[in-house]
Amino acid sequence: MNPTLALGIDIGGTNTAFGFVDRRGQITHKGTIPTKGHLSIGLYIEALCAAIEPVIKQVGHRSVVGAGVGAPNANFYTGEIAFAPNLPWEGIIPLSKLLKDALNMNVVITNDANAAAIGEMTYGAAKGLNDFFMVTLGTGVGSGIVANGKLIYGHDGFAGELGHMIAVRDGRMCGCGRKGCLETYASATGIVRTANEWLEREGVNSLLLAKKGNLTSRDIYYAANDGDALALEIFEFTAKILGQTLADAVTITSPQAIVFFGGLSFSGAFLMDPIRKYLEQNLLKIYKNKISILHSELPDSDAAILGASALAW
Repeated sequence: MNPTLALGIDIGGTNTAFGFVDRRGQITHKGTIPTKGHLSIGLYIEALCAAIEPVIKQVGHRSVVGAGVGAPNANFYTGEIAFAPNLPWEGIIPLSKLLKDALNMNVVITNDANAAAIGEMTYGAAKGLNDFFMVTLGTGVGSGIVANGKLIYGHDGFAGELGHMIAVRDGRMCGCGRKGCLETYASATGIVRTANEWLEREGVNSLLLAKKGNLTSRDIYYAANDGDALALEIFEFTAKILGQTLADAVTITSPQAIVFFGGLSFSGAFLMDPIRKYLEQNLLKIYKNKISILHSELPDSDAAILGASALAW
């Protein structure tokens, strides 16, 4: 009997989602458990397996090819999660081995952005592409880089961190300890930082003033949609930094496309149109007019599960 399903597990800081996915990218069964609230990694694994095993019994163990896991700071090479600040366990967690022993199946892990890239290549907008960037614009800026049909991991499993390229020298302090990282400007958090800084300007007039101190990236989008000049300027500024930085990154792998995913990418033309403009303006001539800007085709609520499951195939 050939396996017909892959198990995808997405470990987030608050909840863990899992699903069984067929080769067409259809989720046949799914569920969630809290990530927090378990006194040890062992008790967490027990709770996760208790939720998953009834489905395995239902579909048949031999029908499942294996499991793929997307998690913060997960290392594809070692199978470990190392010092993930948003997860409740400290130190280095041998997650792949723990799950393999508990589920009695092959388990592959990678970080969440890399999982999204593999999911996009298997089921989404990057299907058929051998060279592309996957860029996730959420709380931070995540990325996965595919070149010659393979995800780039580097020698230690940590390659492809576009969010921590220095976009502005001596710029904003980043949580990684360095200054000016791309995610301090081009993430949902970064665009809010820009708005809060600019609202301190003398004589500023904007719809955003009503939300000062409690702004979200969604508020900036709504203000831009209402024609607010400051909000539109904030999107232009954000897109300029992102477009310029991506133009630099293009010189490394020469991608066919850049695929965007995550909350901020749903800002549509306010962000995507100027990104295209600044990318093209700053590309070396040999790369101009060759790169497509695409939006993810994975459904937002299931993207993490789909991406993780694609690892197993």
